[in-house]
Amino acid sequence: MSALKKLKVKLFADGADLAGMREMAANPMIKGFTTNPTLMKKAGITDYKAFARDVLAAIPDRPVSFEVFADDFGEMEVQAREIASWGRNVNVKIPVTNTKREFAGAVIERLSKAGVALNVTAVMTLDQVERITARLDAKTPAIISVFAGRVADTGVDPMPIMQKSVQIMKSKPKAELIWASPRELLNVFQADAVGCHIITATNDILKKLSLVGKDLDNYSLETVEMFYKDAKAAGYTIAARKAA
Repeated sequence: MSALKKLKVKLFADGADLAGMREMAANPMIKGFTTNPTLMKKAGITDYKAFARDVLAAIPDRPVSFEVFADDFGEMEVQAREIASWGRNVNVKIPVTNTKREFAGAVIERLSKAGVALNVTAVMTLDQVERITARLDAKTPAIISVFAGRVADTGVDPMPIMQKSVQIMKSKPKAELIWASPRELLNVFQADAVGCHIITATNDILKKLSLVGKDLDNYSLETVEMFYKDAKAAGYTIAARKAA
């Protein structure tokens, strides 16, 4: 656990299961929450606003990101302003582009200048980070979510991208970089090493925090014991060959 205490990166929980979010909210290590329409759909959420109200009632003291779902920039801005009105701890997630590949720079700039705390999401390139950063208001807090896990899924090492993103964003000191879509707990330490401000992870990854610092010899033995017990419980047998 001493390794966890040394971390500078903030841990956010990513999900849309209210019970799971409440569980993570009870952990003082979790400093914020993110969600998105895909996670909400998987969780069976049908009333977006009612769900958001329930989340904010349960988590009034830490930032929570909710995403717009319009594709038209005008409607996107209307939704963003409505979402921002739901609570002082709300970050409004704006996709870096719409489905037509059009950059959301103008709406990002208008909302940021209006004091709306944004979380610009689905970012994967340094060019996008540069363009977003240029549009952010220096006086308004903001987040840029770089999907490092998805970058890694393509066979590209995300570490240089994240490290350079930190440098680019220094021109806007109130902007924070999120390492998004992590695939394993190791990513928490990688995010910390390159200076990311935040990493957001699903509950199944965050629950592995208890493994940090675990003795690997003991972990090896526990794994052997697991395989042995499961084979016994399944009743597996291997008949020996009869000698010719």
